[in-house]
Amino acid sequence: MFTLIKNANLYSPEHLGMNDVLLADDKIAFIDRKIELTGIPLNTIDAGGCAVTPGFIDQHVHITGGGGQTGYASLVPDVSMSELVACGTTTVVGLLGTDGFVKELTTLYAKTKALEDDGLSAYMLTSFYGLPPKTLMSCVADDLIFIDKVIGCKLAMSDDRSAFPTELEILRLINQVRLGGFTSGKGGILHIHLGALPDGIAPLLDIARKYPTLISYLSPTHLIRTEALFQQAVEFACMGGMVDLSTGGTKFDAPHRCVMKALEAHVPLDRITFSSDGRGGVRRTNPETGETTYRPAPLHLKRRTSASGTGTDPYHQQSGTQPQTAHQRQNSRRFRCRPLFP
Repeated sequence: MFTLIKNANLYSPEHLGMNDVLLADDKIAFIDRKIELTGIPLNTIDAGGCAVTPGFIDQHVHITGGGGQTGYASLVPDVSMSELVACGTTTVVGLLGTDGFVKELTTLYAKTKALEDDGLSAYMLTSFYGLPPKTLMSCVADDLIFIDKVIGCKLAMSDDRSAFPTELEILRLINQVRLGGFTSGKGGILHIHLGALPDGIAPLLDIARKYPTLISYLSPTHLIRTEALFQQAVEFACMGGMVDLSTGGTKFDAPHRCVMKALEAHVPLDRITFSSDGRGGVRRTNPETGETTYRPAPLHLKRRTSASGTGTDPYHQQSGTQPQTAHQRQNSRRFRCRPLFP
């Protein structure tokens, strides 16, 4: 089946201007300024000048829904394929959050496979906030080696809901993802949720200074939760680490403005990524009334942030199209859906 997208304002992710795109089944077959085909069955879509981009990779989505932090009724429902594609996401990494008890790794794996069956590229992280790590098999390394969809491990730190991991415990998890990653050929990452406690990523900075070869296995996220945490993230990125900015959840400033600040501090653009934290539970307390509300974190803010201009080009901000570590790039080569963005 051939599909021809006409009059597309094309980004690959660099801006290519107005082009036509020919798809053969789920693969891009040809791109040119003007494509004319006759004599074959053809589905033609007129993009009408809309931006057409590679699908976004969202490396932090609670695809089975976040855990309930205000009782059973606050359990967040799972995400659908159509919701992800509507945000431009065609590759997703699912994970657990605070809840590794009601929300199970077996269910996360099943949801990851279901999204893949629906046409997305889908992966998952093993474990959750806590320690000792929860796994599908005997250890984190085994999960990476023997479970096809597992590409790394989740952990939380500097958060009053975390298990307060020590530097030694973090190093031992790095060892697990490293061994599992190179044995399986997946690379392996330790993806770390950051809360707002004052230590921030100080233990990760210490590890990077002592063991610089390990920095590529670290994937800290939620790094614009506070300004102090962001300043640590700038230092970490200048040392060669990847820094992930959440478009949902708590943030001291807009993500695209934080990118500009990081660039001014000489952080390379390819060290900065966006993720949505979509479907995580977000709790807010009204300072005037004391009323607490709890809602799912949105998915769509990643797309909106990626489109926030750093100049006259509305899609100049490329970090939203590159949300992956060097290791994750091995796992995210397929873009099977190509949404049109107005």
